[in-house]
Amino acid sequence: MIHLIIGGARSGKSRYALEQAQALSQSKNCGVTFVATATGLDDEMLARIQRHKEERPAHWKLAEVPLALSAFIQQVNQQTQQVLLIDCLTLWLNNQLFSAPEQDFQALFSELIHTLTASTCDIFIVSNEVGLGVIPMGEISRTFVDQAGWLNQAMAAAADQVTFIAAGLPMTLKAKSSKGDN
Repeated sequence: MIHLIIGGARSGKSRYALEQAQALSQSKNCGVTFVATATGLDDEMLARIQRHKEERPAHWKLAEVPLALSAFIQQVNQQTQQVLLIDCLTLWLNNQLFSAPEQDFQALFSELIHTLTASTCDIFIVSNEVGLGVIPMGEISRTFVDQAGWLNQAMAAAADQVTFIAAGLPMTLKAKSSKGDN
């Protein structure tokens, strides 16, 4: 199961993802691995990372995966059943843009989606909706917004469930259908 949780900055999407991952892990009696994509490059980001650490249960595993997300998911998939919470997809994209700006992003996105859909893990993915505001002035900012939009569209198409969070309130955009539903 892939559940994409999308929303703006400080919308409550990470809190919602934590709650959903915790509830699923308890119902399935399995562990959770929090997959962090952030890198602490400045004091503000270090404070954000610390706040996220304090919000999640201490017994959860932590994997810091700023770039090699597909490889990590493939590795975990060969282990025991567990819940993965990836927070966040747009920070992973940011890392990709700065580490290899000339790479083929469509191929990168396709590889990630193939890996996610082939996984036997239950996966919650947090992502920022960045396309609702003004068009950024700089080229790299516009590239980021464009790539994030394409990545979110591809992820939403592949996901079993998509939830949009606004003001802390979840809105279902795509619900997991029962077998036989079309």
